[in-house]
Amino acid sequence: MIEIGIQPLWQSTGLANLEWGQVLMMAVGCLLVYLAVVKKFEPLLLVPIGFGAILSNIPLAGISGPDGILGYIYSVGIETGVFPLLIFMGVGALTDFGALIAMPWTLLLGAAAQFGIFVTLLGALALNFVPGFEFTLADASAIAIIGGADGPTAIFLASRLSPDLLGAIAVAAYSYMALVPIIQPPIMRLLTTDKERNVEMQQLRHVTKLEKILFPFAVLLLCAIFLPSAAPLIGMLTFGNLLRECGVVERLSHASQNEIINVVTIFLGLAVGSKLSADKFLTVETLGILALGAFAFCIGTATGVIMGKIMYRVTGGKVNPLIGAAGVSAVPMAARVVNKVGLETNHHNFLLMHAMGPNVAGVIGSAVAAGILLALVGV
Repeated sequence: MIEIGIQPLWQSTGLANLEWGQVLMMAVGCLLVYLAVVKKFEPLLLVPIGFGAILSNIPLAGISGPDGILGYIYSVGIETGVFPLLIFMGVGALTDFGALIAMPWTLLLGAAAQFGIFVTLLGALALNFVPGFEFTLADASAIAIIGGADGPTAIFLASRLSPDLLGAIAVAAYSYMALVPIIQPPIMRLLTTDKERNVEMQQLRHVTKLEKILFPFAVLLLCAIFLPSAAPLIGMLTFGNLLRECGVVERLSHASQNEIINVVTIFLGLAVGSKLSADKFLTVETLGILALGAFAFCIGTATGVIMGKIMYRVTGGKVNPLIGAAGVSAVPMAARVVNKVGLETNHHNFLLMHAMGPNVAGVIGSAVAAGILLALVGV
């Protein structure tokens, strides 16, 4: 009788139902938290993502299932695309577009850094020749957007083109955003010379308040005319920036910059982490997505720097090519990395504000790339 009672009790424990894959993914979750806490790699993202991964791999708990709290959060905020749009509003409210307005030519750097997206689209389709991969054009388009290093845009596009791959795409996009300080510097140093990295750029011109207020309207108008499919992302970005710059809605601007984006970041991170469960993540397709994402991000960084080198030559050495690496839209981490690499070569070379121009252009560029893919591939 005692043995009969003990057996069901043992089977109800987590230890009895723990599988090696769950142990592995819990370790991955702990690694992400470690990188956030100890290495300070995008802690606002990696802490909730890592802890969400741990929660989603607890046996029998069902936290990430359709009836679990993380399942509900994922369904409400990510599958619908609401969280990415709210994040874009917060990014707009947090970001000063002044550097881009002062240097409109940096739009070319942001555009060049999106080249990796379209190269990776072809790479994803080429993977279909490898047994185990069956990516459709829509799947490949959703995977390719990882190259923009823009998690919200990746989630937005994947939710519409490839919902089945959304979890893996979201994890890859946010992982590479967090690893910007590791991935970008070697590429930047490889493609530039000491002389190029040593260039000190001129101080930015003063941008008036009127220019800053009119800029969101100009961007939105161009989007509405030429690429309405990108309007949800561009619209929320420009709305958030208008709240910041108009000067009459301080409470709304403050809420967008703080309470709203903070709450959404917590839920979004936990929801993305919930897709790190062993049964959903440890697949051949997921590994392919991670590899393609890394490739896309490296190509985007390289093409941004190469465009920066072209501008260096055209302007007679007045543009530091390093700022091209900020053309990927990991705001403001990519700009900070550019500034750090520049200071390593020249301790008086502060490139942060100059790098914010292409960085903001990259946010717009990734949204435009998503709109183009949605218009061409979406149904």
